[in-house]
Formats: sequence, structure tokens, C-alpha cells
Amino acid sequence: MKTRRYDETAAMKNPHGVDARALYDAPEATINIIALQPGQALKKHVTPVDVVFYVLEGRGTVEIGEEKQEVGRDTLVESPKMIAHCWYNTGDALLRVMVIKTPRQAEKPVLTGK
Repeated sequence: MKTRRYDETAAMKNPHGVDARALYDAPEATINIIALQPGQALKKHVTPVDVVFYVLEGRGTVEIGEEKQEVGRDTLVESPKMIAHCWYNTGDALLRVMVIKTPRQAEKPVLTGK
């Protein structure tokens, strides 16, 4: 059995400049946790694989394609491959989101905006 603790996993360098930690990396999928401070956001980008987001804590706005929606804890959001998406912490507390990409993304995401 393998176990990993979020608080014992180092943040990885990423083009968004946010706290992102890799918890699982296999050919079938990757699982990362992103943590956005109030007012912080990802840069809008496109991934070549499907992405599933699960909000662990906090509230924020997710943008996928032309749709935007405020979501909170215990919400799952599906983002199809090749559709621009972004997260914004519009709340006043930490926003932590689990990011599941399947299969593992071979190419870097393409940034499409701020």
C-alpha cells in the first residue's frame, strides 16, 4: 500500500504560480491538489485530456468554455479536453480543489489568457 499526505507533499513549480501538489502520477491518470488564496486565480488554459475537479474546501468560480459558475465544497465539475478553463478564488478563504486528469497529460497545457 502506498499513502501520501497533502501536507507532506511539496508544492510543484507551475505556470500559474499557485500552490499545486502532485499526489498521484500514473499512465492512467494524475491527481493534483491546487490551493488558491482569496483573490488568486489560475491562468485560463486548455488541456489535451479530460479533467475532473472536486472542491475540497472553500468557494470559487470555475470557468469552462463560455460558462462560469460559483461552486463550493463537495462539488464535482467535469471539464472536457480541449476546452479552455480556469479557476478563480472569489471567496474570502482558501479554495482547495482536487484535479484529476485522465489519461496522464503528455503535453504541457496551453495558456490562453491571463
